[in-house]
Amino acid sequence: MTNLPACPQCTLENTYPDGDNYVCPDCGFEWPQAATADAAGDGERVVKDSNGNVLADGDSVILIKDLKVKGSSIVLKKGTKIKSIRLPEGAGDHEVDCKTDQGAFMLKAEFMKKA
Repeated sequence: MTNLPACPQCTLENTYPDGDNYVCPDCGFEWPQAATADAAGDGERVVKDSNGNVLADGDSVILIKDLKVKGSSIVLKKGTKIKSIRLPEGAGDHEVDCKTDQGAFMLKAEFMKKA
């Protein structure tokens, strides 16, 4: 018996490898084998900045665009350096927890680069 993953779309186990992808003949869905290998790894989440650099707890980052804070008049300015970020588990689509002069925020890693 082979160790092929079930289809992420229809959850049937009738999948096969085709080049760099897995294919489900039942629903026709294709997905990359590399993504499955990353997900089946040690279970750690990898957070990357806008340039593709891997971020870790305690890193310093720089904002690459002005970010308006919903519900307030606060704007986090482009070029602001944020020290000692945290990458909490289960934070949804906002991967980075940080503190600035304006307060504590949860931000997306796509709006920052590693300093």
